[in-house]
Amino acid sequence: MEEDNASAPPDRAHVVGTKSWIAYFGTLVLAALLFFGLLPVAFMWNEIAAGVVFIVSALVVGYRLLLLRSVQLYYDDVGVWTYSGVLPWKKGVSGVKWRDMDEATFEPGFWSWVTGSYTVRIGHRYTKGGEIVLTNIGRGKAAVTTLNACQQELLRTNAIE
Repeated sequence: MEEDNASAPPDRAHVVGTKSWIAYFGTLVLAALLFFGLLPVAFMWNEIAAGVVFIVSALVVGYRLLLLRSVQLYYDDVGVWTYSGVLPWKKGVSGVKWRDMDEATFEPGFWSWVTGSYTVRIGHRYTKGGEIVLTNIGRGKAAVTTLNACQQELLRTNAIE
């Protein structure tokens, strides 16, 4: 698996997947618990405690939403990559080069079909540790089809072996 500390996908990249709406559901449940459950309890105890609970809750929920938004699955002429991260020391890119890619797959299932949110796996030919696995990718089925078609085209034209 190749790693880089790039700040975002390059201009020549083609984004094929981001987190779907279902990925945000857990964060929305957490926000409801914090703001409509814990915050009123904190107000009954002390206004300062309520202020602290509000600020910490806003930071936690905001960070989780930004982190979900930052996840992108994309490809370029070198390979398939995933970008994520919000904080400068957590931003990064990892991926699989076309020559090392085994295949792109998604996990089918009833809930995936209903929500349009799939777990996508980009296999590495030589090591399981080098593969990309992303959950709750919107239009993941189409992303897998696109990535496999690109790889097949590169193989047909002898751009990779």
